[in-house]
Amino acid sequence: MKALRQVARTVRAFGRELARGSGLGGQQTPALGLALGGGFARGIAHIGVLKVLEEAQIPVCFVAGTSVGALIGAAYCGGLSVAELEEIAFQVRSHHIARWTLSRFGLASNQRMAVFLHRILKKKSFDDLKIPLAVTATDFGTGEGVSFRSGPLIDAVRASCAYPGMFLPVEVDGRLLVDGMLAYPVPSVPVRKMGARRVLAINLKGGLNGTGPRHVFDVIGQSFSIALERSAGVWRGASDLVVEPDVKGFAYDDFERATDLIRAGEVAMRQALPQVQSWFGTERSARRTQTLPGVVGVVPEPKAS
Repeated sequence: MKALRQVARTVRAFGRELARGSGLGGQQTPALGLALGGGFARGIAHIGVLKVLEEAQIPVCFVAGTSVGALIGAAYCGGLSVAELEEIAFQVRSHHIARWTLSRFGLASNQRMAVFLHRILKKKSFDDLKIPLAVTATDFGTGEGVSFRSGPLIDAVRASCAYPGMFLPVEVDGRLLVDGMLAYPVPSVPVRKMGARRVLAINLKGGLNGTGPRHVFDVIGQSFSIALERSAGVWRGASDLVVEPDVKGFAYDDFERATDLIRAGEVAMRQALPQVQSWFGTERSARRTQTLPGVVGVVPEPKAS
């Protein structure tokens, strides 16, 4: 009888998937994928985004994260609540992640991040996560994008956060890896490949304060930002909606401003919420590639033949 019940459940699940794919069985529910971009301390704004999605009961089916987006994604997909993420954000500082070192490959090691992640993560393997996650990195030798979706979680996140020039590269499975932002500034393409039918991309577009760069890290960061923004067509094209929390006034290491960063994520996501909610009302709404608060483009859905 147990075997028969299992077969029956399998048949019912197959029928639901078949109905979903063919448009039968009533209103479809889109599989929402969340693409979390990098930004070091600015990534705390991702928590505000997650907070609004949870309050609105918007189900997230897939998550892909780059750099700090990978860290937040690993914690959230592993079962940490938004309240727990907020509590961690209020306490974390740069020294929990970085340790200055003398090396020709970088100025700091993020080995301390392994200790930090061991302490905060409820799950240490991709295979145990409650929500499917992709963590992106960049192969330093070939320039190819790397997307981790199985196996140990901690070194994958460390590699995704290995900001070139600041942190030493991280070796994983014989490959020397650096920050995922070089290949996937915002990982819309990886989360689309995971099966997401709607992609919500969170771009933490930084910028310098009015006083200009403070040190070499600001120079490096702004240089990367300029280059990556000019090549953003790929990830924007793979996104249905791009939300950009207003984090321009925050430095890359502004961990002590966690409250304001979370609020920035909340404000931006609340502005975008009606568009996201419309996806769950009907799949016949226009597919939009937007940036909120400013719209950058509209791509109509293909007409049914």
